[in-house]
Amino acid sequence: MKHWLILAAGLTLAAPAHAIDWNEMLKGVLGKPTSQPAASGVDALSTADINAGLKEALTRGAETAVAQLGQKDGFFGNAALKIPLPPSLQKAEKAMRMFGMGKQADELVLSMNRAAEAAVPEAKTLLVDAVKEMTLQDAKGILTGGQTSATDFFRKKTETRLTERFGPIVKATTDKVGLAQQYNQYAGAAAQFNLIDKKQASVEQYVTQQALDRLYTVIGEKEAAIRANPMQAGSDLLKRVFGAVSGK
Repeated sequence: MKHWLILAAGLTLAAPAHAIDWNEMLKGVLGKPTSQPAASGVDALSTADINAGLKEALTRGAETAVAQLGQKDGFFGNAALKIPLPPSLQKAEKAMRMFGMGKQADELVLSMNRAAEAAVPEAKTLLVDAVKEMTLQDAKGILTGGQTSATDFFRKKTETRLTERFGPIVKATTDKVGLAQQYNQYAGAAAQFNLIDKKQASVEQYVTQQALDRLYTVIGEKEAAIRANPMQAGSDLLKRVFGAVSGK
């Protein structure tokens, strides 16, 4: 800095006509503030972007999952999502088929999956309402959380109410099957003595839980896909928000 002062003073004396220019230059050198590194990643996002991006991702994931599962063969036609017989009946399935009860077992499996397909559309409103109720603190936690933190948020906010809504719909469908009624009689008694999980004490309880597990699984898959490939998300907002998290 001492050399700058000497140089500036010498040039000022030598060429007065340019003194103002050099004084301004010197002022710029002496008074220039230290540059700060530009914000990057999540820190560069506005709270509005985070909030809007998360709401768009959650709404899209919920609607896609409901549309996929809430149609004919949404469960039954997908080997990975098809709901099997309850564990206690699976153990007896071979014997049932040996004694000519294979048709009844097949009817029960079909009715369980059809019941789940009929119940899933009920989830859409509750899932979308959960998005609307999301706070900024929720949004930040979801954005920087694990691969399924948005799905975990959905489950926490909606599982109890969805269980209540799914139950009657599932019961109305499975009650038409004789084997379901028999299962309910035996399973209900077994549950009282803790011989089976209480969530399997009736066909409707079992199917409701299985349907919800699969619904949240599909939502989680949609969320993980967005996080893994934000550039393929199809929305500039989602690309910007999830791209900031992944560094892409």
